[in-house]
Parts: sequence; C-alpha cells; structure tokens
Amino acid sequence: MQKPPPQSVDFALKQTSPNIGAGAVTGDKLSCTYDLVEQMQYLYVRVVKAKDLPGKDVTGSCDPYVEVKLGNYKGVTKHFEKKSNPEWNQVFGFSKERIQASILEVFVKDKDVVVDDLIGRVVFDVNEIPKRVPPDSPLAPQWYRLEDRKGNKAKGELMLAVWMGTQADEAFPDAWHSDAASVGPDGVTNIRSKVYLSPKLWYVRVNVIEAQDLVPSDKGRFPEVFVKAVLGNQALRTRISPSKTINPMWNEDLMFVVAEPFEEPLFLSVEDRVGSNKDETLGKCVIPLQVVQRRLDHKPVNSRWHNLEKHVIVDGEKKEMKFASRIHLRICLEGGYHVLDESTNCSSDLRPTAKQLWRPNIGILELGILSAHALMPMKTKDGRGTTDAYCVAKYGQKWIRTRTIVDNFMPRWNEQYTWEVFDPCTVITIGVFDNGHIHGGAGGAKDARIGKVRIRLSTLEADRVYTHSYPLLVLHSSGVKKTGEVQLAVRFTCSTLINMLHMYSHPLLPKMHYIHPLSVIQLDSLRHQAVQIVSVRLSRAEPPLRKEVVEYMLDVDSHMWSMRRSKANFFRIMGVLSGLIAVGKWFDQICNWRNPITTILIHILFIILVLYPELILPTVFLYLFLIGIWNYRWRPLHPPHMDTRLSHADAAHPDELDEEFDTFPTSRPSDIVRMRYDRLRSIGGRVQTVIGDLATQGERLQSLLSWRDPRATTLFVTFCLIAAIVLYVTPFQVVALLIGLYALRHPRFRHKLPSVPLNFFRRLPARSDSML
Repeated sequence: MQKPPPQSVDFALKQTSPNIGAGAVTGDKLSCTYDLVEQMQYLYVRVVKAKDLPGKDVTGSCDPYVEVKLGNYKGVTKHFEKKSNPEWNQVFGFSKERIQASILEVFVKDKDVVVDDLIGRVVFDVNEIPKRVPPDSPLAPQWYRLEDRKGNKAKGELMLAVWMGTQADEAFPDAWHSDAASVGPDGVTNIRSKVYLSPKLWYVRVNVIEAQDLVPSDKGRFPEVFVKAVLGNQALRTRISPSKTINPMWNEDLMFVVAEPFEEPLFLSVEDRVGSNKDETLGKCVIPLQVVQRRLDHKPVNSRWHNLEKHVIVDGEKKEMKFASRIHLRICLEGGYHVLDESTNCSSDLRPTAKQLWRPNIGILELGILSAHALMPMKTKDGRGTTDAYCVAKYGQKWIRTRTIVDNFMPRWNEQYTWEVFDPCTVITIGVFDNGHIHGGAGGAKDARIGKVRIRLSTLEADRVYTHSYPLLVLHSSGVKKTGEVQLAVRFTCSTLINMLHMYSHPLLPKMHYIHPLSVIQLDSLRHQAVQIVSVRLSRAEPPLRKEVVEYMLDVDSHMWSMRRSKANFFRIMGVLSGLIAVGKWFDQICNWRNPITTILIHILFIILVLYPELILPTVFLYLFLIGIWNYRWRPLHPPHMDTRLSHADAAHPDELDEEFDTFPTSRPSDIVRMRYDRLRSIGGRVQTVIGDLATQGERLQSLLSWRDPRATTLFVTFCLIAAIVLYVTPFQVVALLIGLYALRHPRFRHKLPSVPLNFFRRLPARSDSML
C-alpha cells in the first residue's frame, strides 16, 4: 500500500471575504438578525384577490388569472374556472439587481383557448414603491381599481401589496422568484425554501416472557413454538422455545424503531414450526402503541398477560375464536436512549428521546448559505447542460432546504438559519443537490447529489464568524470529481462557557446506552430502520425531501465494504502510531549517543528525577504544557472539510471504485468477482496476521504464570522471588538509577543480539500452536 499524493489545491478549503453584516458597524436593522448573508433586495408583489370581474366569454363568465410583469420577467398565478371573485394569495419576488424596468405592471387576464383577454391592469412606478424592513409589520394589501391599456377605468378591483424588502422578509420563503420564470404554477412548490422536522423516534422493547395453554393442532408431538412480532415493515422473531410444551418460555427482547404519531399497532403471533417451511399460527394479538408505557430509566415496567385470538375460516368467512391461550409480555417505549439515525461518528444530536431528560441548551448555531460557483451541469435540457441547485442542511431534528435557483451554475441563495446546540461534539451536514422535479420530473427522476460538507462544532471557536468556500466532492465509479464550491458563513455562539466545558465531563450518549447497552448488530439494524422511517416521513412533506437526499445526508451506506476506505483507515492508524514511532526513534538515538550533548542532558535529567522522584509527575505535565503552548502557533484556523487525500479518493484504483459502487449482492461477472474475492482474502490475511500477533503477545504474558511451560514458569517464579527480596532491601532510587543507566548505556557496551528478557519472552508458548 503506497501513500496517496498530497491533496490537490483544487480540493482545498478557501478563505473568503463576503460582504456580510457580521462584525460590521452599520445602522441597518438587518445587521443584527440576518448578518451572516449578503443582503439581497427584492421587489415583492402579493396578489391577494379580486372582485367584481366582468365576464369576457360567450357565457358571461371569466376564468381569471394574474400576470405580474417587470421588464423581461413575469410571474403568473393559477387560474380559476368561471369565478368573478377569485382568491390567489400568491407572492412574487423580483431580485433588485435584475430589475431593468421603471414600471411594474400587474395584469388581470381571462384564460382563453386562443388568446387570453385583458380584463384590466394596475401600474406602479418602481421608484415610488415603499421599503419594508423586519421587524416592521407586513404591509397591508389595498384595493386598486383596474385600468385598461389606455389608462381608462375598467370594471373590477384587485387587492395587492407591493413593497421593497430583503430575504429577511416573512414573504421570502413563499415567494415565486423571477429567476424561476420557466417553472409553471404547478412546479412552484418544488422550488421553495422550507424547514422540516424529523419525526420523533422511539425504541420499542418487547420482552416476550412466556405463553400459556397453547392449543396445537397435532397433540401427538412436542410443539416447537416461537413468537413473531411485526411493526410496520419491521418483522422480528424469537428463537424456538427450549421448553417444548404448551406453556413455552422465552424471556427474550425484541427491539423496534417507531415514530410519533404512532400510526401502526404491534402485531404478535405465536407460531408452531410444524415442518421445514411450514408454520402454524396458534394465536395472535394486536397492541396499539398509544397505550404502551413509556420508560425513562432502567427500572423494569410492569408485565401483562394478553389474550391470544385465533382466526378460523367457517364457510369462507373469517371468524374470531377467543379462548384461554395467553402470552406474557413486558412492552415499553424506551425514552432513555438516543435513537441513532445518523452515522455515530458524525451525529448532529445525541439527546435521549424523552424531553424530560434533556439538558438546557449551551448555545446557538447560525448558518448562512451564501452561494455556490463553478457548478457542473447535472442534466441536459433542450440540448444543453443545466443545473437547478438547492441546499439542504441537517442539525438535530431540524432540516432546512433553501429555494432552488433555476438554471444557474453560480446560484446565490443568501439564506440564514439558526439551531439550538445541546452538545458541542456534534456535526452539522450541508448538502448541495440538483432539483430533478421542477418540470414535473419523470417517474424515475432523482435529485442528483452535487456534494456535501460536514462541520464539527467543537472545532469552531465561540462567537467567531467562519467564511469559507468548501469544495463539493462526489465520488463516482470513475473517480473523485469536484462539482463546484459552496460558500458558507458559520457562527457558534456559546451561552455560558462553564456549561459547555461541563459537557466535556458527560458521556457522549445518554446513560441508558451504558447501563443497558445494545449490541453493535442491534444498533446497525435499528439505525437502518430509523433511516427508512425518517426518509419516508420527509418524502411525504410538501415539497418532499426525497429519499435519495435524506439517505445521502444520513450516510446510509457508510457501513458498506470499500477497499478505498480500508486503505484510508490503515493509513489513519499509521498516522496515529507515527507519533509513538517518532518517540521510539528519538529514544533509540539517545541510547546510541547519536548526539552526545542531548544524551548527557537526558542523563542529568534522569538522575535528578531518580533522586527526587516527587518531581516526575510535575515534569511530565510541564512538558505536556510546553508542547501544547508550542503547538498553538500551528493550530487549525478553519473548520475541517472533505479531504480527498485522507479518504484515498484521488488515488483509488478504478477497479476498487467499481467494487465500491457495485450493487449488493454483486452484479459483476464471475471472473471479476473471483479476482476481488482473492484480493479481499489477501487483505484479510494481513489483518488476520496482525491480530494474531497481538493475541500471541497477550498469551505469552498469560503463560508466564500458567505452568504451560513448566521450566519457563519455574525460572520466572524464581526470578520473582529473588527480585522481591532484592527490591525489599534496596532503595527504589538505586534500582531505578541502575535500570535507567543500563538503558542509556553507550553503544560500545551494547550487543547486536536481543536482550535476555526479550529472548525469554519470545520463547514462551502461545495458543497459536493449538490452532488448526
């Protein structure tokens, strides 16, 4: 395995200086609220309703809609069939920097098959439009008389509000922006900015204890009974009861993930394995989760007996027969755990489910999503490449989605969002996507991923504004590609420093994870279920946050095998060990007198520490303090970002990437699979050797006193006795001094051969001899 080349400058983080209000001394009210984004001025038009519109067609009715026109830009409301008093309540936003006209025209038209008829219009002078800055109350809409093209009074009135504002305006998220003029009224919902909340997730623990008085159909055999539990699309089953009677016992826990509101009940069925692939249902029961007890700590909840019902078919109809069979269960909703739906190493929330157990927040996280530039074309439309980009940010239970900037490789969002922070050791994830559903999108259309950024809050200094341009990197089967850059402004404001520092003394996860830990396999399975539930719920919102977006943000495939990740992790371990190796090499140079002055100084320090052992610990901590102060000059000045060198993304072999993007189970031909399997065996062999070596050293330590090698143990026990007597009568300083001087002796007193203790240790037996 060769080390990858240094990271390309193109993939690096760049410091930027956007024109934002943070830190600036201005008289603008916006500088205290929306100060992490550049101000963008908008002309807003709220079209509320119309009244007394005249009939234009043969039937004497009209199908009205409103067209708002400003120079080359126009926005159109939906139209109503045969309605003279329509209500639209739609907002249009025109970016001031794109305004090239001096008048704003608002037309009311009648939808027609051939040419739409003009009912009337209202005209505004752009220079006379009033300004509004929050927290001023919204501008009240007014009735305006309609005029014809010549300025004469026409029949009907239109209620409007027209004002100049910024992206801090309440109307901004609902506005149909002029840059999305090509989007029809039906597609507007797919381009608006929105805030989503993840559903509140609970673990459901079903402790299946026993059943009584089961009635198997074949009474001449011992029943092989198990319990099957189904909750939504999750199905689990107990093992077959070891007591093969009509009163079986299990005492087994089944764990599920469920989201509020609880839409589906828990279905339990007791089944008898009557054949190799045949199970007979002995009874069922349905338990609604609304009545299940909620548990906040490790104290067990009360168990209950539930009657089992059996369905029988009589004359083609299903009838229920109630009988004496019962099942003994202990069911609870676990409020003391944090339900993991993200990868554990980049979680944005670690709080338990139950709100009663939440600690107060320790600060506020503010994120300004400014812009992106040099985006790649993600799809083709009318024969040319195009990108309709939007951002999604996820922290805690709150997801945000910016508006979609249509057909632009350098979109400017300038939207700011805020989150409460409960733990500094958490990560905010920001993803950039291409909207594939603006023009209806084909059935299989997906929102393509443009890239992702993760920022760990604990790496941010409090109250400092970080403005950087982050590279957007996506790994394809052909290699890593830079798809553009996204410019962000981030500020973490800490409410009280004492509370935040106190958080570092708390365990990372809620205490239930340590009192009653869940197995790694259980956690993987439950996390998979949690991701599915969150993605389904968010895809049902309007506009939907689609499944592919949610799964990419939550790192759904982070646990899949990858040769690239394995190499990267290997070099990460080597990077960690390199410090220890460097210390070992330095000590070896001291012992070999490569630099006599340094070695003499070490001798003097060593003798002082031996004579005054009470100075050992103060000296160690003083050295650590000095190293920490020395390293302060090279402290990182920017948040971490996606690192192609660390990930081995820019040096990965094409076949390794093809393997990573292969489906599971594989879809590749057998000869490629065979080659990959052989390669995996060789990598596995190396890992196996290293783990085996570590196990061997541990077993040799154990065999010192186990009499597995009687002669070796006799020698060691004798040595221990002699050492105990010598150390009892010899002062500790003398022993330490002799050992240290022996270790630091000059090379001319050294031998090339290994030392006696090392030879003795290597000769000790290990259990590797007994392995097949």
